[in-house]
Amino acid sequence: MKSKSTVVVVVLVLTMISIITALSGCVTDSNTDTSYEQSNSDQSQVKELKGTIRVSGAYALYPMVIKWGEEYKKLHPKVNFDISAGGAGKGMADTVGGLVDIGMVSRPIAPAEEEKGAYWVTVTKDAVVPTVNKDNPVLDELKANGLKREVFEKIYINETTKTWGQATETGATDKINVYTRSDASGAAATWAQYLGNNHQEALNGVGVNGDPGLAEAIRQDRLGIGFNNIVFAYDLNTRRPVDGIEIIPLDLNGNGIIDDDENFYATLDEMIEAVAAGKYPAPPARDQYLVTKGKPEGVTQDFIKWVLTDGQQYIQEVGYIVLSQDEISEGLEKIK
Repeated sequence: MKSKSTVVVVVLVLTMISIITALSGCVTDSNTDTSYEQSNSDQSQVKELKGTIRVSGAYALYPMVIKWGEEYKKLHPKVNFDISAGGAGKGMADTVGGLVDIGMVSRPIAPAEEEKGAYWVTVTKDAVVPTVNKDNPVLDELKANGLKREVFEKIYINETTKTWGQATETGATDKINVYTRSDASGAAATWAQYLGNNHQEALNGVGVNGDPGLAEAIRQDRLGIGFNNIVFAYDLNTRRPVDGIEIIPLDLNGNGIIDDDENFYATLDEMIEAVAAGKYPAPPARDQYLVTKGKPEGVTQDFIKWVLTDGQQYIQEVGYIVLSQDEISEGLEKIK
């Protein structure tokens, strides 16, 4: 009888240990970005992501990544974001230097950067547009006739077109005040590429830091010419050009007037449709990239995967262009 009682007690103890283990609330690995919490109601395991994702880089992508961060955090409250703009060059340098988890880059990734570990995924598209002040002395001519690519090249690269009269073949003698970017900028690199496959360093003009700074310089200078990413050239609320700024249409076929199929600058939504349909050339339309040092892992990988799937629904609202399904599939395969 004594031996049988002992066996019963041992069995009861082992059973209790098993039950306690099954009902234990949370198992966490402090060395990873994720924890696993067990629901009291259905006993199912739910993956909960946590950590901080550090992001820096292109002004062009900054508003979009801010929106993505806000929406992703609603799904994963324990994931925080530290997002700062500073130009595509800074984003790339910070990423390969290990200072951030993700770099926002708004121009093609150089082979030398890939050799340093830059691992990129296309996440959206946008475009760079030339801008002038709303009180420009030849604004009517600019909006009706646009400017040929060669004229922009003579303004920015060769510096042989120096007045608004020369640019529009009118009698205006007002000097053109040229503005460019002073920081390592994807927008400037893209604009220079459009102007005869040049590099940013070939652009002449007064250097201004950042997209917001360049837009404000044009707002303050009646004779100024500049360029901006569309999200800084248009007001997201009114969907029309930012107050004080007008977009210079591109005379794409070079016939001296803006034809109906070239006239898509009045609203942000018309511009987005033109870029998506290929009516607005690339460059100055271009892809936008998120870059990591090596293939992304953990919460960073999950965030980029979400950007390529559910995150695409927020793109047009913020003023960007949604990727094609083929581009999305290619990106998802790349980060597996």
